[in-house]
Amino acid sequence: MSNHFTGLSLGPPLGDQRLDLCDLYAFVSPADPSRTVIIMNANPLAGALHPDAIYRVAIDNDGDLLNDIAFSYVFSEPKDGKQTVDVYLAANDEAEDAEAVGERIFTNVPVSFVGDEPYIATSGDFTFFAGARSDAFFFDFDGVKQLFDTSGKRNFTDLTLPGESPWTGVDSNTQANVFSTAIEMPTSFLGADPEIRIWGRCSVRENGKLLHVDRAGHPSVSSFFNTDDTKEEYNASEPVHDRERWIDMFIHQLGHTGDYSREEAIEAIDTEGTLPDMLTFNPSKPAKYPNGRVFTDDVIDYRLAFLTKGECPPSGLSPHTDTLAEFPYLGPPHR
Repeated sequence: MSNHFTGLSLGPPLGDQRLDLCDLYAFVSPADPSRTVIIMNANPLAGALHPDAIYRVAIDNDGDLLNDIAFSYVFSEPKDGKQTVDVYLAANDEAEDAEAVGERIFTNVPVSFVGDEPYIATSGDFTFFAGARSDAFFFDFDGVKQLFDTSGKRNFTDLTLPGESPWTGVDSNTQANVFSTAIEMPTSFLGADPEIRIWGRCSVRENGKLLHVDRAGHPSVSSFFNTDDTKEEYNASEPVHDRERWIDMFIHQLGHTGDYSREEAIEAIDTEGTLPDMLTFNPSKPAKYPNGRVFTDDVIDYRLAFLTKGECPPSGLSPHTDTLAEFPYLGPPHR
């Protein structure tokens, strides 16, 4: 889980776990330092993804916060426990299109479910995988619940820091699976100069209209800053508008959770690059959040320290040990 527990009380988009974007990772391949990996996870139940949805990984490489490269994943209707996926690559102006446009670089790639051997597809310089994997995200769910007063609208504004640690020491995710999409390519293809910004989007077609129902960028930002009243608008919006639309909400939240002044909150947001809600990655530097994200990053400890101005004690949890040094990098799914 990660964005799976959005605000602890906020359910998946449209009540459908298939549309729930969970985690976004970006790092240089440990198997080949000339290549970069981008992983976007969805559906914490690790089942089939929505056949009427478009799952997209988008990349800005020139600093204007608009898509310059977009990978769109479109899944078939599941049949007899099987599903396939097509991958489209769009560039430049086409990358800003909400539809799955551009060159189809993978066609009918089999999805790997629990019990299947992982099907790894290659096309030119690209390597791709889609299917169930062991979830690398680690966190103490019960500790988070104890740390925050989740009464009222359950929007994390009433942080409680009791004298004793809230942490249980139990990783809630040791046996969890997730649906993973992993794509690897030459780092040079991304055009980082010196960095790129990455974000994910899930859109679903309803009554002939494409609805933008979820986003992925900085880990746990949407989880801790959104409420029932804001989540739909936030998920439908685009990074280029994030700062003007959402910074006051973020400042207000940080004032509650960390007693930040307005000036301190703006400085913290700018230092991290929280807005726009895009994952920044400079591939010439080691990947460690907030420069990209790797499986060993304790993003919950990081986010809670950010929210509390360093007052929250670390949970003491360790990264999962079943990740791989080769594609698709996330470990085999738990049976």
